[in-house]
Amino acid sequence: MKITFCLFTLIFSTFCFAQKEFQPKGSTIIETVDGDLDGDKIPEKVIIYNTVDEGELGKIREIQILKKTNGKWTMLEKSRNAVLESNGGGMMGDPYQNMQIKKGILEITQAGGSSWKWGYTDKYRFQNGHFELIGYSSESGRPGDYWASTDFNLSTGQLTYEKEVENVSEYGQSKKETFTKKGLKINLQNRNQDKQRKITLPKTKEDVYL
Repeated sequence: MKITFCLFTLIFSTFCFAQKEFQPKGSTIIETVDGDLDGDKIPEKVIIYNTVDEGELGKIREIQILKKTNGKWTMLEKSRNAVLESNGGGMMGDPYQNMQIKKGILEITQAGGSSWKWGYTDKYRFQNGHFELIGYSSESGRPGDYWASTDFNLSTGQLTYEKEVENVSEYGQSKKETFTKKGLKINLQNRNQDKQRKITLPKTKEDVYL
């Protein structure tokens, strides 16, 4: 029992040192998850911080991915563009929902709005030396009007869009379209760096924003 406790204390102390070493000054931790992201069977540690730096929509968030090599934590990648700012959810305030690691894929979910609501999940895989966006799923709309959903596999380029309309007199009939859009290169570094990327679907003429 004593040996187990000492081992836990050593592991916890090692991580605390690494976390303090890389933690932005004055920031607080929003969430931490562990999981193997690069296929070496050794769990990485993903941390999202609420920094003291202000953006257009509140406090800037920083995501860090730490890797343990030869018993030492190192920075695999970090970004201030992948997680929305603290008031980026509009009337709902903080848009951050959660993150998790599934089968080596990092998933980050964010949402916001008021009566009109929106939410999306980004899926990142470590490839080509970066965490690249390989999947995007979203929902938006308002009860009584319409609800739109998008499922975009950036690896294959297949995008499926569906719009279920209740208020037909104002928004027309329900729509569904599958479209192939290849060549988008999005990663943790450039995820929300510029304006939203817009894709206009050729058949329904609906706009999809990433």
